[in-house]
Amino acid sequence: MDQNKQAYRDPPWWNDNHSSGWERTKEALRRDWEQTKADVSDGGHELNQQVSDTVKQSAGKEAIPRGNAPNPTQRDDVGQRDSWDDYAPALRYGYGARQHYGSVAWSSELEGKLRNDWESSGNGTAWERVKAAVRHAWESVAHSKH
Repeated sequence: MDQNKQAYRDPPWWNDNHSSGWERTKEALRRDWEQTKADVSDGGHELNQQVSDTVKQSAGKEAIPRGNAPNPTQRDDVGQRDSWDDYAPALRYGYGARQHYGSVAWSSELEGKLRNDWESSGNGTAWERVKAAVRHAWESVAHSKH
């Protein structure tokens, strides 16, 4: 999937503020995604990325190293399974949803709304496949607001 080409429709509540905020946040979330993969599988890249790094990088309070360069204490790369491009739309969606719904707690009711909007976006990826990534971005944005 081409990162610069959007293959689906944004939900009705998406606006320019969501887009500009996503542009500021996506690299920190991409690094967090790679770190999570390294932590739970043999895929991803060890980036020494902690939640605190993601929060600081999202807020512009900490520089984001280029590409897959780790944060200051370097470790070896361990490979890659799922690509950033596969999950970026779901992470973007979760980020925007948190901006739109604010401090609402994640619940089955909210998840149902998000699922309906996701499925009507026409992106072709099943909700069950992206739900964890959507929620991960939702939770990451919640942490950055504290």
